[in-house]
Amino acid sequence: MRSRAAVPAHTGLPVGTAPADGPSPSGSPAPSRAPRAASGPLLVLAAAALWGTTGTAASFAPSGASSLSIGAATMGVGGLLTLLIAGRSALGVLRGGRATLLSALVGGLAVAVYPLVFYTSMAWAGVATGTVITIGSAPVFAALLERVLDGTRLTARWTTATVAAAAGCCALALTGHGGAAAGGNVPGGVALGLLAGASYAVYTYCGAGVIRAGHSSRASMGALFGLGALVLLPVFAATGGPLLGEGRGIAVAAYLAVVPMCVAYVLFGAGLARVSASQATTLSLFEPVVAAVLGVAVVGERLGAWAWAGREDQQAQEDQRYA
Repeated sequence: MRSRAAVPAHTGLPVGTAPADGPSPSGSPAPSRAPRAASGPLLVLAAAALWGTTGTAASFAPSGASSLSIGAATMGVGGLLTLLIAGRSALGVLRGGRATLLSALVGGLAVAVYPLVFYTSMAWAGVATGTVITIGSAPVFAALLERVLDGTRLTARWTTATVAAAAGCCALALTGHGGAAAGGNVPGGVALGLLAGASYAVYTYCGAGVIRAGHSSRASMGALFGLGALVLLPVFAATGGPLLGEGRGIAVAAYLAVVPMCVAYVLFGAGLARVSASQATTLSLFEPVVAAVLGVAVVGERLGAWAWAGREDQQAQEDQRYA
């Protein structure tokens, strides 16, 4: 993703970033940057709200459907749709030079890893816990990536907010009861949630790098998710029988592939062209809010007082980042 140092204070746009729908026609007046910058966080929040429905939707899958098949269907089929929407522009990313190609390949690999471990995390630890651990840890990994690769300074405020977020994750993991009703392996689910958070941060960082190289957000998302689909679709072919064996499973797979995958990532890519990587992952903390509420209200999971306090710590991290 983009370094925060690369974001001009007066525009909110990363240096060298192309608009989400491509550059303005030659000779035409450039659109105002202020409305575009302001829309970036809203687009990411809209995507996060749709992502927050994934765990609840997955809970309606047939009992024989594995978490691997659900994850592979979501981002394998959804990634293929995202590639088709991007069209030829996604192929331009693969011809964009060695650095851009490397970003696309690493990002595509992270895309392939993410749904497999994320959906398994929710299956083992519960929808609310798996989602909060994944998305709550992603801003930490994103900021560390920017620190190591871009030299972005980590502030005392960031450190304080990160400690609060980590405490929130621990509180939720230790007091949530979703895992008992799900796979019953909360520690394993937490570990996979952390791996999913790291994968999410990596492909977000790589996607922003492709955008920064001059490609549109649609081309960037199409290339990364198209490459990820090359890995995920064979996994889906090998594991998707039980999921596709019932009409309910087909409906779940279709919803996950189209709405929280394809539509959400088009929104996310457009927002990613206007905010930095660490900002995007921090804004994504809205996802576990939605997931936790739906997990309790729809799935019937139970979160104790400490778990909800942990959720508040996650929100405090977002507030600190933008204070």
